Amino acid sequence: MFWIAYILTGCCVGILAGLFGVGGGIIVVPLLAFLFSMQQFPEAFIIHMALGTSLATIVFTSISSFRSHHARGAVLWPVVRSITPGILCGTLLGSWVAAQLSSKFLSVMFMLFIFYVAARMFFNVRPEPKHGLPGNLGTLGMGTVIGGVSSLVGIGGGSLSVPFLVRSNQPMHSAVGTSSAIGFPIALAGTVGYVLNGLAVAGLPAGSVGFVYLPALAGIAFASVLTAPLGVRLAHTLPVANLKKLFALFLLIMGIRMLFSFL
Repeated sequence: MFWIAYILTGCCVGILAGLFGVGGGIIVVPLLAFLFSMQQFPEAFIIHMALGTSLATIVFTSISSFRSHHARGAVLWPVVRSITPGILCGTLLGSWVAAQLSSKFLSVMFMLFIFYVAARMFFNVRPEPKHGLPGNLGTLGMGTVIGGVSSLVGIGGGSLSVPFLVRSNQPMHSAVGTSSAIGFPIALAGTVGYVLNGLAVAGLPAGSVGFVYLPALAGIAFASVLTAPLGVRLAHTLPVANLKKLFALFLLIMGIRMLFSFL
C-alpha cells in the first residue's frame, strides 16, 4: 500500500513541478510526514526523515529539469559556478542544524514557509529587477542563505533563488533555468548532510540510510521524473494563473492544518 502511495506522491510532484514550476519539496515533505506517521516511524525523527528524503528525490528531478533548460540555453552556468560554494556550505550547515532541532520546531519552520510560498503564488508576487548580480562575496553569502534555508525545509531552493536572480536583472526564463541547476547542489549536499547526521541515530526503520528512506525515494523519484513532462504540456493548455490560486489555497489549508496540530 505504501509503495503505491509513494508512486502516487511522485506523480503529483512531477505534474505540479511541470505545471507551476515549483519544487517538489513543498508537497513531498508534508505527504511523507503523513505516510511515515501511518507507518509508525519514530515520532521524534519523522520530519527529519521527510526533509532528508525530499532532498534526495530532488537530486533526480533537478537533473531532468536543468538538462531541459540547458538545451534551451536558459542556464547561466557562470552564476551556477559562483554560487555553488556558498550553496554547499549553507546546505551542509543547514542539515547539521536540522539534526539538532526538534521535530516540532522543524515542522513550525516548514509551516511558516508554506504560508510564504502560498501568499506569493496567490497574489502572483513578482520580484522587480533592481540591480546587477553582486560580486563574488555577495553571491557566496546569498548562496549560503539559500542553501541553509532550503535544507531546513527540504526544498530545491527555487522559491528563493528565482527572486534573487530576477532582482539581479536576469531574465525570468534564465532565472528559472539557472535555479533548476542550482537545485542540484542543494539537493546533493542536503542529502549527504541528512545521511551523515542520521547514521548514528538508533531506531530508524529498515530501509533507511541516515535520515533518507530508500523505498520512498525510489517510488517518488521514479514517478516524478516520468510525469514532469506531462505537467509541462498541461501548462500550455490549462489556465495556469487560476490553477496557481487554487494550489496556493491548498497550501494554505495544509499549513493551517499543521498549525492546528500544535494547538
